[in-house]
Amino acid sequence: MNSKDLIKKAEKDLAEQFEVIDEIRDYNQEKVLQAFIDNKVAPEHFYTVSGYGHDDLGREVLDKVFAQVFGTEKALVRIHFASGTHTLACALFGNLRAGDKLISVVGTPYDTMQEVIGTMGDEETRRASLIGNGIEYEEVPLIDNSDVDFEGIKNAVDESTTMVLIQRSKGYSTRKSLTVETIGKICKIVKSKNPNCICFVDNCYGEFVDKLEPTEVGADLMAGSLIKNPGGGIVEAGGYIAGKELYVERSANRLTAPGIGSEGGAMFNQHRLIFQGLFMAPSVVCDAIKGVVLASKIFDEIGYNSSPKYYEKRTDIIQNITFGKPELLEQFCRTIQSLSPVNGYVTPIPEYIPGYEDKVIMAGGTFIEGSTIELSADGPMREPYVAYLQGGLNYAHVKIALTRFVGGLNIL
Repeated sequence: MNSKDLIKKAEKDLAEQFEVIDEIRDYNQEKVLQAFIDNKVAPEHFYTVSGYGHDDLGREVLDKVFAQVFGTEKALVRIHFASGTHTLACALFGNLRAGDKLISVVGTPYDTMQEVIGTMGDEETRRASLIGNGIEYEEVPLIDNSDVDFEGIKNAVDESTTMVLIQRSKGYSTRKSLTVETIGKICKIVKSKNPNCICFVDNCYGEFVDKLEPTEVGADLMAGSLIKNPGGGIVEAGGYIAGKELYVERSANRLTAPGIGSEGGAMFNQHRLIFQGLFMAPSVVCDAIKGVVLASKIFDEIGYNSSPKYYEKRTDIIQNITFGKPELLEQFCRTIQSLSPVNGYVTPIPEYIPGYEDKVIMAGGTFIEGSTIELSADGPMREPYVAYLQGGLNYAHVKIALTRFVGGLNIL
């Protein structure tokens, strides 16, 4: 059986899973559409202002649309966030002060967040971190580096805990990403121990994968990147923070300045792209999920450990593929790069990048630099040599890449 026939067979086997994914898309698309209608989005909201960015009607309506979609009191949607990590850092620094305690309740966060917290990095990085600013930090380890320790969370959280950090997606680890139901259970446990503790969710890679978002099951605050799921593949930069009004406004004070908060910041003619990207997001995420589910099925068929399994409930757009050898990880990333619409002629090589301790190989021939809702793959050059496949603006692109890689393995 050649690679094309293998994929055709896999698609037939996945018909039922694809129907479920389509149903989630339709639900989220209607939710987004209703938010546009209810907030009376109009062409005048695509216009922009200059300078200080005062009285920006489009920016105000954009915040309201995101807040309604995510079921929150307030949202802060800005191109001024440099990355997902920057967005998360604003939420953390905005809501924590010296003497406060932060607990990561799902083990160690991914590499770039460890530098924000202060458990990694050089002397200057640590000085600027949360710990460097007098914030206490603890972790509740995962059970066997995989499962959430609910009893451990119950024991760790008390009246002195100011905030818990819940990272939805796995990052560069082999643990399971958290379902919305699991996040809801964590929030319930935390609130039972300390009703005033802020439950903060790093929602990167998770938006529109399920019918509910973390803020609809008990999270007080969540944040993500616009060059991931909610930007629909066309937003050029930025991030969002959504949740209770007080916590969002505190985050805004960190992004801009106290007294300015969410009232300032020119958006540089980006309103329309962000509105349109959000509107497209449920369908784009749907295609990306179908792509990684197909990848999961294919790699299982040819004997590679891949997670999550194709039949498991999805909670983010990331697929782990464990190759066990550095050469196969590099081959996979180079295949993805060679089939990218941008920089397809470039050969990725492992290299050190800011925020990561190991060399990382990255394949990302994307229209938006660093966009991970577009088809990309990367992984740290450390055992067990796992590739993290994510994104795909359309399902066909993912299928082409899988066909080419599997065909090049000469194992069929």
